[in-house]
This record gives sequence, structure tokens and C-alpha cells, in this order.
Amino acid sequence: MHRIAIFASGSGSNAENLIHYFKNSKTVTVSKVYCNKRDAGVFDRCKRLEVPCDFFTKEDLNNSERFIKTLAKDYDYIVLAGFLLKIPEELISAFPNKIINIHPALLPKYGGKGMYGMHVHKAVKANRETETGITIHYVNEQYDEGAIIFQAKTQLKNTDSADDIAQKIHTLEYAHFPKVVEEVVLKNG
Repeated sequence: MHRIAIFASGSGSNAENLIHYFKNSKTVTVSKVYCNKRDAGVFDRCKRLEVPCDFFTKEDLNNSERFIKTLAKDYDYIVLAGFLLKIPEELISAFPNKIINIHPALLPKYGGKGMYGMHVHKAVKANRETETGITIHYVNEQYDEGAIIFQAKTQLKNTDSADDIAQKIHTLEYAHFPKVVEEVVLKNG
């Protein structure tokens, strides 16, 4: 059984989607969710779904050898689902090509520090893009620059608002993210 830890910072809709997807899997399990914001909605989702969700600080992430050792001992993969902190090199080294992120744009466009959620959708709208999409990628030392695993596109109309774009992105995320994570885990072991 491959064990996944999810890192989240927000409402947890992608975390919930992953938990549901792997709930009855014989090969992959979501063992725990970690969150760096005490008031994030993901805590309520995890409680309802009966999946443990632990709070951790930026300092835990960046300065705790013990935290990284615990993660390396207890999990095979880390999946970022709306997690906004930069992953430190020590954690990347402990999980080479085993930290997976989803980004709400077609990287390399609209990536980097500060480009997340509605910031991305507003930029896509402001630039009058005719298409956008999602990128699932490995995490490296730079924001949104890891090797791309998968991309899916959606067409945009001039009348689409940033909220409309967000909804189209959520549809792609829910349809593809769990399947791609499963493919990576089963292929790479």
C-alpha cells in the first residue's frame, strides 16, 4: 500500500477529492492531511471524512529535521493540494520526484511566487487568454518549475469572468488530479 500525505492551506476541495478517490483503493491510501493555517476549511472536511489532519508551522517545515524524518518514515508521496508554502530543499531531497503539485494554469504561464488561485484566474482574464488549464508537476526548489507530469486545457470565451475561469479549472482538477496521482504512484512505486 502506497501512503500519501496531503499538504493543504485552504478549503481542501482537492484534498477531499483525493480522499474520496482513494478511499477504497487497494494500492494507494491518503494517510493524513497536513495544514499550515489553523482556520483553513480543510480541517472541517477531514473531520467529516474521518481522515487525520495535523497543523504545522512554516518553522516546522523549514527547520525541523524530525518533521522531515517522520514524513519520510510514514509516507511514500506528498501531494500538494492548494498548499502555498515553498517546499524546502531538505524535504525535496527526502522525497525525490515524490512530491506532486497541481497548478491552476498551463505552466510555464502564470506560475511562480504569488500566482495561485484567483490571482491566476484574474491574470488569465486580464490577458484575454483563449485557453487555460491545469498543470500537475513534480516539485523542485523553485515555485512551479518542476518537471511537468500532465496538463489539461479548457477553452475560454471573452465573456468568462475570473469566477467562470475558476469553475472551469476546478472541473479539470477534480477530473484529472486523483487519476494522475494514482498513475504516478503506481508507475514509480
